[in-house]
Amino acid sequence: MTIYLLRHGTTVYNLEKRYQGQRNIPLSDAGRDEIRPADFTTDVVYVTPLIRTQQTASIMFPQSKQVIVEDLKEMNFGSFEGRNYVEMEHDPDYLAWVNSNCETTCPDGERKDQFSARTCAAFAKLVDESIQAGREQLVIVAHGGTQMAVMERFAVPHYEYYHWCAPNAGGYKLDASQWPRNQQLTLLETVQYTKEHHA
Repeated sequence: MTIYLLRHGTTVYNLEKRYQGQRNIPLSDAGRDEIRPADFTTDVVYVTPLIRTQQTASIMFPQSKQVIVEDLKEMNFGSFEGRNYVEMEHDPDYLAWVNSNCETTCPDGERKDQFSARTCAAFAKLVDESIQAGREQLVIVAHGGTQMAVMERFAVPHYEYYHWCAPNAGGYKLDASQWPRNQQLTLLETVQYTKEHHA
C-alpha cells in the first residue's frame, strides 16, 4: 500500500508565522490559488476537523469523499495560539517553553509527546484498517505537526521531529509494505502540489 501524508495549503497565520494549532483558520486567497490538483485520484481522502485541511483536499482531490479524523488535528498550542514569536519574545511562559526545546506543556494546551502519541495512534489505526481492507493507497491531508509526529515515529530513514515539516501543500509518499511486520514506512519521495511545482 502507498500512503500520501500531505500538509494543508497556506493560511494568513502561516505567512505571519503565528501559532495556528487548533484554531480553525481557513486558507488564504493566495494559498487557495497556489494549490493544484494531485496527479492521481483517490475515492477517499482523510482530513482533520480544521477547515484548512478540508479546503486543501477539495482542491487536490475534487472528486473524493472526505472523512474527518478528529485525532489527526494539529497540536493544541494553548495560549500561544494566534501569536507569533515576535509578540511573545518577553513572555516568560513562551521563553520557558522554547528553552525546553518545546517539550513542556503549552499553557492551556498540549505537550509535544502527548500530541505525538495522539496523532500516531490515529494514524496507525487508519493504516491498519486500510491494509486489512485491501486498499492500495491511503491519502491523508493534515498538518505540519501531524507530519512531523508520524514521520519521526514510523518513517525510514529515521530523522528527528522537526526535519519532517513539509512546505504547505507538500508532503510524503510512503511505502507501507513493511508496516505489518514492524510498523515502518519507507519514504519513496517528497511531493508538492503547488502550481510552480507542476511536473
